[in-house]
Amino acid sequence: MQFGTNHLGHFVFVNRISPLIRKGGRLINLASAGHRFSNIDLEDPNFGRTPYDQWVAYGRSKTANILFAVAFDRRHRGNGIRAAAVHPGGVRTELDRHLGPIHIQKMIEQMNKQRASESKTPSQLKTVPQGAATSVWAAVVAPADEVGGQYCENCHVGKIAPDDVAITAVSEGVRAYAVDPTNAEALWKKSEEMVGESF
Repeated sequence: MQFGTNHLGHFVFVNRISPLIRKGGRLINLASAGHRFSNIDLEDPNFGRTPYDQWVAYGRSKTANILFAVAFDRRHRGNGIRAAAVHPGGVRTELDRHLGPIHIQKMIEQMNKQRASESKTPSQLKTVPQGAATSVWAAVVAPADEVGGQYCENCHVGKIAPDDVAITAVSEGVRAYAVDPTNAEALWKKSEEMVGESF
């Protein structure tokens, strides 16, 4: 359900309306640092053979958002249309309504404990305008060639984060698998297969 909601629905919708996007237009996919939880698993996207884990499922869907931007950008840049994926940062929204305040507080405490061990300041949730800033920057401010096919955060293009660093230890960065063009093409093909349409 997370993969369908966070990726497949957007994949179909955007591809169906893509002929309406004018030259100079940009597609901005809202991704997340949660992509670091997991790469996509095209052999078992629906957890049919592996035990379900909510964070792995979320991570797969957010990785898919980034890979979709990479593949869409490759297909449309020749027509002057670019795509990027954006991590808005930790923003207090309704997204966490099913987790409960105690669970959220424990997650924040765990992240801040890790940040303190690295001599970093505590993590703080962004306001809604602060969370929207990178989306606006990537959509209308940044040069198209700078953000096209990229993962953006805090109003800049994210750098590759090493895979051997713990999830909570990485304050910024994108995992290499999430911007890998081969991975993006494999996801595109699997997505078409899953929705029964070709784009």
